Amino acid sequence: MAELRLGPLLRYADGSSATVWIEASRPCSAEVRCADGSGGAARTFQVAGHHYALIPVTGLAPGTTTPYEVFLDDARVWPPPDSRFPPSAIRTPAGDADVRVAFGSCRWASPPTGEHDPVGPDALDSLAERIAADPEGERPDVLLLLGDQVYADETSDATRKRIAARRDPDEPPGGEVADYEEYTWLYDESWRDPEVRWLLSTVPSCMIFDDHDVIDDWNTSAAWVADMRATDWWRERILSGLMSYWVYQHLGNLSPADLAADPLYAAVRDAPDATGLVRDFARRADGEPASVRWSYRRDFGRVRLLMVDSRAARVLKEDERSMLDPGEAAWVREQALDAPGSYDHLLVGTSLPWLLPHLVHDAETWNAALCRGERGPRWARFGEKVRRAADLEHWAAFPESFAELTRLLAEVGTGPQAPASVLVLSGDVHHAYVAETRWPGDAPDARVLQLTCSPVHNSIPRTMRAGFRFGWSALARGIGRRFRRHGRSPGRPSTGAGPAAPGSATSS
Repeated sequence: MAELRLGPLLRYADGSSATVWIEASRPCSAEVRCADGSGGAARTFQVAGHHYALIPVTGLAPGTTTPYEVFLDDARVWPPPDSRFPPSAIRTPAGDADVRVAFGSCRWASPPTGEHDPVGPDALDSLAERIAADPEGERPDVLLLLGDQVYADETSDATRKRIAARRDPDEPPGGEVADYEEYTWLYDESWRDPEVRWLLSTVPSCMIFDDHDVIDDWNTSAAWVADMRATDWWRERILSGLMSYWVYQHLGNLSPADLAADPLYAAVRDAPDATGLVRDFARRADGEPASVRWSYRRDFGRVRLLMVDSRAARVLKEDERSMLDPGEAAWVREQALDAPGSYDHLLVGTSLPWLLPHLVHDAETWNAALCRGERGPRWARFGEKVRRAADLEHWAAFPESFAELTRLLAEVGTGPQAPASVLVLSGDVHHAYVAETRWPGDAPDARVLQLTCSPVHNSIPRTMRAGFRFGWSALARGIGRRFRRHGRSPGRPSTGAGPAAPGSATSS
């Protein structure tokens, strides 16, 4: 008898359809049955000995909340008979109704081995408890998870014990995950949490990766990539990371129309064992990143979301350094400017903040200039060391990309058909703040804000809190100007006006 190993996760939902992701214990037929008679079914597909299905649900009515159950080979497996939570339900939007968004990044399922800093409550657990206590009350229409859904390089005691029982943890990569099987353990640990499991079964979610989904500093620089490729364990790690991300996170990001047009997804569903297909795709994504697009667009009534890959789409050659390759940058621009006037709010989801504290921004721009060779080879070597040690890899560390994104946001936000707001949603920096842009010339008609919320569940060192608060100060601005002069860097096309609500949670 097939059992439900993981899920269900409610991923996509519009006015009449949805997708539900599950992992089963064996090959089977997976079915969603809704209380109103709607539903859908799919056969599982196999990757590396694991069995998955993305179940399309059709026939839903707009503006309704419909409880559902999951069946595997006609046996009900969800909800569990002893569940303390309300029934999982699919809520469909009604036309141009208001959209409530919750977002954040950086969630440890459990603190990793050797971590002693206080972690505090899990925001997803807290959100689940709040919704469960008042199922008819206010809740997000969509949950945006902006990176570090799992930590491949910072594993818990339980995961390290499983690793030690399988291979020698004294051999690289040690207590970090090594392959696809060990990646599945991370998702088990994270998504089996009872509160999180129920939350993800009843609130639609959109996801994008960041570095810890693979490894800290992933794609920081060309030199970093060369160093990693020289090891004997990295290739399996990166291929397994991309494979598992495609299966566990990326598939559910796509609309039914996108899935229908995806040749890889069609081939995977038809294959007796799709491991080779997904591995070949991951190999291409690693070797030819410009040939694969992880970014995607979702429209929620009058709200447009562009979820932008700011990790794998990078160009890392120092004299061509860019956060997005040319094709990716063109796609973002095309989607942002498509059908002007058709949306009231533009959300740009990027795991890494666009606006940072003044000092941090200027330090990253200065570091990029050093690494580019503006002050000679000795400074370039020093800059690379600092870049890795201090994680100087946000949009400010890609000055041309920062300027290009800034110009695009201003263009979108200007004119008679401009949306009311342009909001950049980010995480990564273990800090929550709202920063409003200060423009050197005429300001756009739309309000343009950076909203950052991190972490969902992780430690926040006191030094990081103090550093961020100092980074917004007038003194920090003066220090930043010195950095810019030393790096021979131009001024910014816009500046953050400072945190409107430092340390507070943010939502849109």
